[in-house]
Amino acid sequence: MIAKQQIIAEFQRKEGDTGSTEVQVALLTARIKGLTEHLKAHPHDNHTRKGLTRLVSKRRALLNYMQKTDLEGYRALRTKLGI
Repeated sequence: MIAKQQIIAEFQRKEGDTGSTEVQVALLTARIKGLTEHLKAHPHDNHTRKGLTRLVSKRRALLNYMQKTDLEGYRALRTKLGI
């Protein structure tokens, strides 16, 4: 998984930005990818599966918000993250 600071630096809108929607979605995507790999190796880990489901739901809500408020940014972010 890419380091958190690298993700923040890549997706921040301006210097010091750590809470914008783009940064939040990028961080959630990195965590989701890591948990997905973990579940491939440990398919019976139901606690992790529940946490993964919550993260996916949170990311979906953020993406829905972004789609309503900044459609071009939403499309660019989805393309950049590959989701």
